[in-house]
Amino acid sequence: MIWLKFYLPLYLVLYMTVAFVLPSYRTFKQTGINPITFGKTDNAHDYIGFVMKILIALLFIAVFIYSFSDKAYQYLVPISYLMKEVFMIVGLILIHLSLLWISVAQYQMSNSWRIGIDENNKTELITKGLFSYSRNPIFLGMIISVTGIFFILPNAITFFLMLSTYIVIQIQIRLEEKFLEKQHGQEYLSYKQTTKRLL
Repeated sequence: MIWLKFYLPLYLVLYMTVAFVLPSYRTFKQTGINPITFGKTDNAHDYIGFVMKILIALLFIAVFIYSFSDKAYQYLVPISYLMKEVFMIVGLILIHLSLLWISVAQYQMSNSWRIGIDENNKTELITKGLFSYSRNPIFLGMIISVTGIFFILPNAITFFLMLSTYIVIQIQIRLEEKFLEKQHGQEYLSYKQTTKRLL
């Protein structure tokens, strides 16, 4: 579909703006704190941040290849039996619902929003709204987003991105859980007992 070739790159830019740029700007504007905490050290936390940047770059590359070069797209090894309208529609529904879900979760996080683990500034533990259903609604939304992209553009690269994103997020969640247990103690332990990790 011709319109999809134009729409997907625009959607990715919108997604990055709504999901990361605007919340980061808002948090910095209101608190003076840079919410992006990934650094350049060789520890597990910063390495996860590095891997996430690579995965995001690959996602943009895959979408732009699809949009601008049918010949080059064949090198991404399209999965032909999944290239059906029903899967594309499911994918479109997933990416839009996930963006809405992420936006609501970020609004509910308010100034506690961080990208990574902030060891220098204590944040409020958010347990209401979407966080009463999932301890990690933003990560859940990200997983749904890349799954939706895979359904829209089923190929070897988007399949790799879907699996890799899930694994990297699961690792990051566990790093954050250890940190939150240390920072919030019993309050977080009680929250873990009543609310699932994802959904």
